[in-house]
Amino acid sequence: MKIYNTLTRRKEDFEPIEEGKVKMYACGITVSGEPHIGHGFQALIYDIMRKYLQKKGYQVKYARNYTDVDDKIIAKSKETGIPADKYAEMMIEKTDKVMREFGVDDPDVWLKATKNIGNIIDFIQKLIEGGHAYAAKSGNVYFDVSSFPAYGCLSNRSVEDMLDGVRVENADEKKNPADFALWKAAKPGEIFWESPWGKGRPGWHIECSAMNRAAFGDQIDIHGGGRDLIFPHHENEIAQSESLTGKRFAKYWTHNGLIKVNGQKMSKSLGNSLLLEDLLKKYTNEAIKFALLQTNYRNDINITDSLFPEAERHLTEFYKVLKASEDKFGKGAGGNEKIDAQFDRCMDDDFNTALALSDLFGIFKGISAKIAAGDKTAADDCAQVAKTYSLLGLFRKNPADYLAEVAAKNAVEIPEDVKALAEERWNAKKSRNWARADELRAELDKMGYAVKDSKDGYEITKK
Repeated sequence: MKIYNTLTRRKEDFEPIEEGKVKMYACGITVSGEPHIGHGFQALIYDIMRKYLQKKGYQVKYARNYTDVDDKIIAKSKETGIPADKYAEMMIEKTDKVMREFGVDDPDVWLKATKNIGNIIDFIQKLIEGGHAYAAKSGNVYFDVSSFPAYGCLSNRSVEDMLDGVRVENADEKKNPADFALWKAAKPGEIFWESPWGKGRPGWHIECSAMNRAAFGDQIDIHGGGRDLIFPHHENEIAQSESLTGKRFAKYWTHNGLIKVNGQKMSKSLGNSLLLEDLLKKYTNEAIKFALLQTNYRNDINITDSLFPEAERHLTEFYKVLKASEDKFGKGAGGNEKIDAQFDRCMDDDFNTALALSDLFGIFKGISAKIAAGDKTAADDCAQVAKTYSLLGLFRKNPADYLAEVAAKNAVEIPEDVKALAEERWNAKKSRNWARADELRAELDKMGYAVKDSKDGYEITKK
C-alpha cells in the first residue's frame, strides 16, 4: 500500500511507526459558519482513509478537532450578540447533525481547543523554556521561527518567499517578521483564559500541536487536512511540535484538493459557497459522495451545474440493476473475490477512489448481462458490490428505498405542454414514426426536459 507524502513529494510504502497500529489526525472545521461542501469532502476523505486502513487490518485511532475559538468566531459573536463559546457550541451541534446526514462517521476522538487550554499553555511554556518562543510586553506570545532551521520543509518555501506581499501583524513586537502567535492577548470584551502572560486565548496553530500531543504522544503516523493548510498551519505545527520533542512529528502528511465552483475557488467573498445542508435537500448523500469521489482526493474538484445530477443518474442506474437482480433472484451472499481484490488494488494506490468508481461501470454491465441470461450469480455479485463499496459510503440502502428517495427529491410539477409533447412522442414511437419522435425529443430537450422510455411507458424528468 502506498500513500503520497506531501513532505517528500512522492508516494511511499505505508509502514506505521508501531506495527499494526495507526495514529491518524485530520484538521477539522473552524466553526465560524455553516458547513459547506469543502468541509464535507475533507471529512469524507479521512473517514474513508480510516476505514480502509481498518480493512487492511490496522488498529486505527483517528482524531479530528474543532477550532471553537478564533478571530472569526469572535467576530460572529459580536455580529450575532451570542457569546463566543455559545456560538461555537451551536455551530458544532449543527455541523455534527449535517455530517451525520451526509453519512460520515464520527472520529474515534473529538478534540476541541477550548477543552485543551491547560495542554496548550503547558506546551507554550515548554517552548519558551527551550528558547523557541518568547512573550511580548503586550501579552502576546510568539514562536521564534529562526530557532527552527527546518522551517519551510513542508511547503518547500523560504521564509522570504513566505513573507513576500504579506502584511505582517504586530511587526513592531516580533523578533522576526515570520514569527507567529502562540498566545493572543485578549482585547476588551473578548473571550479569554488566564495564563502566565495575562488574559488571552490560543493562536490557531498551537492548538493542533498541543491536542495531538495530548491524544497521541510525541509522534503520529498520518496528519491530514486540506491543501490550503500546508502553509502556514501545518508548517507551523511541524515547527512547534518538533522544536518541543526533537522528534519527527508526523510520518506521512496527506492533503486533499480544494473545491471550485464552475472554475472559481469557492469562497464567501465570491458568494459561491455550496452549503452541505442545501445540497442534501436536492441530492442523496450517496450521489454527492459519488460525485466527489470520482476525482482523486489530492486533486481539486470543479463543481459544475451537471456534476451532481450526472452522479445521481449513474447511481440510480446502478441501483436499478441491484433491484432487478433482487426482484429476480433475491438477495445474494457475496463472495466475488475479484470485485473486492480489484477495489483493494485501487485503494492501495494512495486511496484511488476515482479508479475504484470507474470499475463500477464494467461490473454493473456484467451483472446486467447475467440477469438477462438468468444467471443467479448476479445476486452474489450485487451483494459483493454493496459490501465492498459501502466503505466509500455507497450502496448502503435497500434498492427500492433508494430509488424512492431519488424519485421524491426529483419530483417536480411537469407543465401540461411538456406532458402533451411527451405523449405525442410516445404515440409517434408506437406508430414507428421515428423521425417525428426524434424531433419531439429534441424539442423537449430545448425546453429542459428529458424523456426515458421503458417497456411500461416513459418517464419525464427535468434536466
